[in-house]
Amino acid sequence: MYSRSEFLTIPNGITGIRALGIPLFLWAYIGLDNLVFAFTVLTIGALSDYFDGKVARALKQESKLGAALDPTIDRAYIAATAIALVIKEVIPLWLLLVLILRDLWVTLMLLVKRRSGTGVFEVTFLGKAATFNLLYAFPFLILSGSSGINELFYICGWTFAIWGCALYLATGVQYTLVALTSTKK
Repeated sequence: MYSRSEFLTIPNGITGIRALGIPLFLWAYIGLDNLVFAFTVLTIGALSDYFDGKVARALKQESKLGAALDPTIDRAYIAATAIALVIKEVIPLWLLLVLILRDLWVTLMLLVKRRSGTGVFEVTFLGKAATFNLLYAFPFLILSGSSGINELFYICGWTFAIWGCALYLATGVQYTLVALTSTKK
């Protein structure tokens, strides 16, 4: 279990506040249909994802809990946003399915890795790049459209989304190889 000092840190507080942005985003986007508010919440969530890790390293408050919470909140943001974008018919269902199936596969590979007694996956640069692209794609797609500045948002959003999906799948392969070759030393 996690000690109180490991749990009560500034970076974990940032991550916790970032987690509260998920239902706030869903309410703003689906409930209120307020694109600017939803965009703002997602943008703050994406930026704070970068910020909490920087703060953890700067304050020497890195922890196993933080290392587990951060990617979990990332996955929740990605899933919630992709589901909302499918509901609003901004992205196709197949994109959501690719993301979900990849996460289910990585979860299965995590079970394989843990069974070998080698713990959890370490976050990789490729994984961070995939998450970065997806977390930046979705705010642009929220504001996308077919004319003016909205068309630029559309192009930027889909550029990030395509790269993000490709990198997301590549990390699935990477984590699979790690899981299948892990042995306890």
